Amino acid sequence: MTQDTLTVATRGKGLMDVTDAVRAVVDSARLASGLCHLFVQHTSASLVIQENADPDVQGDLERWMSRLVTDGDPIFRHVEEGPDDMSAHVRSVLTATTLTVPVVEGQLALGTWQAIYLWEHRSRPMRRRVVVTVR
Repeated sequence: MTQDTLTVATRGKGLMDVTDAVRAVVDSARLASGLCHLFVQHTSASLVIQENADPDVQGDLERWMSRLVTDGDPIFRHVEEGPDDMSAHVRSVLTATTLTVPVVEGQLALGTWQAIYLWEHRSRPMRRRVVVTVR
């Protein structure tokens, strides 16, 4: 088993490709087959597997999510950290805080156009931690 914690510096809202950093942890595990489990240690960011061929996909997802869950929506009472605080929590609930990817022949078994993304839901840059466990 190998375990590492990645620190990801985000630029604010949007998807950040963390596939290469996760691959490095898998490589260090020297495991022929198994599972790679990821867990983001935050309640206002999430993890997704998504297309990596066309950057418009990430932009379209962010625009769709912004329409679905609006910052500053008057329904939210929890606004202690700003108008994007509660909406970021809702966005993480709608997506995922964990992912599991098979490891096959020592490699992440991602599809041709798939990548692993940390999805930042806050407006300002943040430092996020992702625990990666390979076994």
